[in-house]
Amino acid sequence: MVKNKDQTKKKKNKRFQSVRGMRDILPKDQPYWQKLRKVIEKIAIDYNYNRIDFPILEDKELFERGTGKNTDIVDKEMYKFKTKGGANVCLRPEGTPSVIRAYLQHGMASLKKPVKLSYSGPMYRYDRPQEGRYREFFQFGFEAIGEQDAILDAQMIQMATRIFKSLKIKNVSLHLNSIGCQECRPSYNKLLISYLNNRKKSLCMDCKRRLKKNPLRVLDCKEEKCTQVVSQAPQTVDHLCKDCKTHFTSLLEYLDEIQVAYSLRPQLVRGLDYYTKTVFEFFTEDDEGAQSALGGGGRYDNLVGILGGPETPAVGFACGMDRLVGVMQKNESKPYLPPVPKVYLAQIGDAAKKKSLRIFEELNKAGVLISESFGRGNLRSQLKQANKMNAEIVLIIGQREALDNSVILKDMNSGGQETMPAEKIVKEVRRRLKKNVEMMKKSLQKNNSKKKVTAKKSKARKVTKKVAKKTKVRSKKKVNKKK
Repeated sequence: MVKNKDQTKKKKNKRFQSVRGMRDILPKDQPYWQKLRKVIEKIAIDYNYNRIDFPILEDKELFERGTGKNTDIVDKEMYKFKTKGGANVCLRPEGTPSVIRAYLQHGMASLKKPVKLSYSGPMYRYDRPQEGRYREFFQFGFEAIGEQDAILDAQMIQMATRIFKSLKIKNVSLHLNSIGCQECRPSYNKLLISYLNNRKKSLCMDCKRRLKKNPLRVLDCKEEKCTQVVSQAPQTVDHLCKDCKTHFTSLLEYLDEIQVAYSLRPQLVRGLDYYTKTVFEFFTEDDEGAQSALGGGGRYDNLVGILGGPETPAVGFACGMDRLVGVMQKNESKPYLPPVPKVYLAQIGDAAKKKSLRIFEELNKAGVLISESFGRGNLRSQLKQANKMNAEIVLIIGQREALDNSVILKDMNSGGQETMPAEKIVKEVRRRLKKNVEMMKKSLQKNNSKKKVTAKKSKARKVTKKVAKKTKVRSKKKVNKKK
């Protein structure tokens, strides 16, 4: 009996923590996330990409067929389970297969090509948690479906570079490669298998397994002994078919035209089975020289066909939002700064609180940004808070004002205040805010005019000094000639 009581007590006293690999994004970090979301939204609008949202829970086979059954994501990291109804489902580990599934399910193949889609949201992978890497992580992506021209590949890279520049992320490098297509890859795979079989003893256990199922993925291994082996392996770009070679050459020409720097990386294949032709990744380097991956993408011309649709070319890229926010904070990039309320609503007493709710709502409807401290603090502490947030106007409602249906309007700049009927307060607040804006504009114009006048006078003085100096020199020369 005592044991049961102790167990109950322990359960009651248990302090809950977030699940390992998951985390809370606190209010202090939200301005950086808001900045990132706004930049992504602007790029999507500028390049005509329409937003799509898809479920967190998907059919397990979608990623087994789409991403690849033998990839680390599906084989080792995917959260998969059975529902009560017996369906095999998983938490989405990435976005591209879900986008293509939605594209096919909702008949988007009949839309004008290319179909341009963008997304953002949480993804899930059972990976080892570490700094900047979580089991629940956030990702955004852009996908263009239905166009095979390399100009779309170049546009994806251009969009990504614009996002990094907008976020003030420095030292970004682009790594680029082409891994061919179904026509040229089989002959390359034979060549690669022959090379790797002769060095099989030097490969890690995972790569020995990959050698049988998907030899191209050996090039993606991060184990040091494997990277040494593949550094001398045959390069994909040397064994491309005519179509793939033309496509890759066109891409490089497009990138040169838009002045995007890149580094060719023969070992770059990316860890997903659906890629064809173009593959690319972005990295940033810190002050100590350590590289950090920001995201990447490439072309996947076979994925629509793999998932049951007609053969359709497509290209896309995705970036980890957690990683980008972390880099922004390290670089001390400017976060999103929301508009600050210029009006503060103070109230004293129960009757005043009831009136305050209605006035607060009326001001909001009129487009006036307003702050308050409902339910807490005396008038002095509320005025202190209004002063701290640099409010221009404070509206005060006490017990008397609540009975009279009036409001005290206090001008924080002049210190003056007056009482007026509650029904006139919205109009008066808007009038005063507009007046303050106009006064500020005039003050700025006046200061700019003064600066211009000062600059002109300074310039005139410099010119006068130069003329005086030249005149003095000429006078000396004349005197010397006479002598």
